[in-house]
Parts: sequence; structure tokens; C-alpha cells
Amino acid sequence: MELSPLLCWLIFGVAYCGIAVGGLPGLTIDRTGIALLGAIAMVAAGVLPLKAALAAIDAPTLLLLFGLMLVSAQLRLSGFYTRTAWALSRMAARPKRFLLVLMAASGALSAVLVNDIVCLAFTPVVVAAAVRARLNPVPYLLGLACASNIGSAATLIGNPQNMLIGQVAKLDFGRFLLWCGVPSAAALAAAYGILLWLYRGKLGQDQVEAKGSERSTFSGETIPDSRSLNAQCPAETWPMWKGVLVAGAVMALFFTQVPRELTALVAGGVLLCSRKMDVRRLLGLIDWSLIMLFCGLFVVIAGFETTGALGQAVAWLSRHGVSLTNPGALAVAGAALSNLVSNVPAVMLLVRFLDGAQAEVWYVLALASTFAGNFVTIGSIANLIVIEQARGMGVTVTFREHARTGVPVTAVSLLIVVAWVWLTRS
Repeated sequence: MELSPLLCWLIFGVAYCGIAVGGLPGLTIDRTGIALLGAIAMVAAGVLPLKAALAAIDAPTLLLLFGLMLVSAQLRLSGFYTRTAWALSRMAARPKRFLLVLMAASGALSAVLVNDIVCLAFTPVVVAAAVRARLNPVPYLLGLACASNIGSAATLIGNPQNMLIGQVAKLDFGRFLLWCGVPSAAALAAAYGILLWLYRGKLGQDQVEAKGSERSTFSGETIPDSRSLNAQCPAETWPMWKGVLVAGAVMALFFTQVPRELTALVAGGVLLCSRKMDVRRLLGLIDWSLIMLFCGLFVVIAGFETTGALGQAVAWLSRHGVSLTNPGALAVAGAALSNLVSNVPAVMLLVRFLDGAQAEVWYVLALASTFAGNFVTIGSIANLIVIEQARGMGVTVTFREHARTGVPVTAVSLLIVVAWVWLTRS
């Protein structure tokens, strides 16, 4: 074997193994750093010339992601998420209804906005509302995480992997919503039912001792009230409505033939023109780490393609009667790989196997890779955001507690996808 292909295999293997475990031994480096290190190694080793590496980066996908992050940042800074979450928390006196409305709202918002931001904004409010109403916060936090993952699968802009799939396969926004919206809604209803069954008799369990009318504690930590949370993220009326109007215009334009990345960029540009909103704060909420992760993975996978290994893998699978264009096989592969290396790297690898595939196949990949994020805590960033923020407020969601809900929710969700494929074909 020539030196270049050998180096390519080594770089790819180390990069994806590092992404799977979240770091490299002896180094303080995260998944984004590993992806960038892999990209640099591909160029430095001569696997890819610099021009080819730059050409491998899918600019439209990154521009779409950047523009939508600006829209979400505007809504967050203006207090839209906090105000929405506190409006929902008024239903905490009726636990089942509170869980239902919370999951429906977080799922719907995650379908049109970045689901990670929804979890980031909702988590402290959910904890505070549950504790003040003397409820067990855990099932509501699990409902928030599950719903945000499931809801984000319904559209081409709900999460980064769907954005990539939509751009690579050039999928129509409306058709995607019509096809994926039904199983997403069914999976959301199933997740709600599973949580009700698992926590029957425990949704309103009194685990908290309220101390005063304004603050209460849970596990020794101070729980903020609505006024302190609103002080951290004040509701600015005009900036908030400006963000809402721009988000609505973006959604409407996505149903037209205007390129999605252009729509998102123009929307971001409109929001940057402001007399009240600090542009530096707005840009500070962009997830630059995720954007750089995309850049690194584009280059790493493009370098790996030079070995011809992906084509050989497709041929080997075909000889053994396995085709990734089969929805069932793809659902299993997408779910398994997403829990191994996270859904974005998994999708970036799997799309290489689907060249020329029918739209249905792309829909299944989007649903399976996203639904798989509920399986265990590390399956999606949304899960980790909810768990870490709750921990900072004294509420612990263990790996086992999450898996107790996540495993059946994922299994049922994937079965719904398979059943939907069967129904749409019959």
C-alpha cells in the first residue's frame, strides 16, 4: 500500500475514533478540535491539496446554518424564549397538561429554530417552574430533551444534520415537511405517552421544600424566580417582534424556489441592522464550534474518499444483500452510527453512500439520525445541554434515568419511521 492511502486511513480512523469518545488521550481537545486536526493532517500529509480541501467545504450548508443561528440568537437575546417558557410554566399546577404543552411547544419551536437554543433557554425555566410548583423536575426535563430532538426532525432546518441532508440532496422544503411531519408528530405523541407511563404517579411527586414565595431550593442549590431569569435575558418588545417577523418571513420563503442559504443570510443581515441589539452579543451566540466541526469533517471525509474505500464498502454491502438505499437498513445504520460518533459526523459519512437515492431514502436518514439522539445522553447536544444546565441548578438526571426513557422512546420512534415507510408505499 502506498504511503498516502495508508496515512489517509490512519487520519480518518483516529479522527472518527476521537470524535466517538470525545477526545484524544493526553490532549485537552474536543470533537471540533479533533475534526480540525484531522483536516489539517489530510492537507499536511498530501492526501488533499489545499485547493481541493477548501473546495470540499460545502459553503451553502454553512451559510444556511450561520443565517439561522443569527435568527435564533436575536430571539434569545430579545427574551422570546424566556417569555415563552414562563407562559408555559403557568400550567405547572396541572402536571400532565404542563408536560403535554411543554413537549408540544419545544417540539414545534425546535422544528423552525435551532433545537439546542430551545433547550438552552427552556431548561432553567422548567426547573424553576417545577420546583416552585412542588413537582419532580426530571420527567419534564426528559420531555424537553426528547421533544426538542423529535421536533427538530420535522423540517430541513430543525437541526444541522437535516440542513446538510437538504442541501446535499436538494430536497424540497414543503415535501420534506409533509413526509417527515407525520412520523415526527406520532413519535412526539409516543414519547409523551411513554413518559406518562414511566412516571405514573410521580409527575407531581413532592420532592422540594419551598422556602419563601420568591425562591426555593432543590439539592441545596438556589432556584431563580421569573424576575431574576428575565433580568438575565430581558424581554425587549420590538427586537423580539422583529425576530419573530423575520423568522416567519424566512419560513415562508423556504417554500419558494429562493435558495435557502440566501434567504437565511439576508435574514441575518436584516437582524444585524439594529439600533438596540448589540451586534457583538448577537455574533457571540453563534455556535462557531459547530461551524468549524462541519468544516473539519468536510475535509476529513473528502480526503478519505480519495482511497476509494467508500465505493468498495458499497460494493461489499451489495454483494452481501445489504443496501443503504433500503429504508430499514438505513434506519438501523443511521441510528447505530449516530450513537457511536454523534449524528452530524454520522450523516456526513452516510450521505456519501446515497448518491442518486430517492427522496424517501433521504427522509429516512434525517428521521433516523435525529430520533437516535434520544437513545442515551451523549446521543445529542440537546440532551447534554439540558442535563448540564439542570445540574447547575441542583437537579441531577443520571445516565440510567435518561436511558430508562430514551431507549424506549428511540425504539418506538424508529418503528414509527419503518411503519410510515410501509404505509406510504402501500
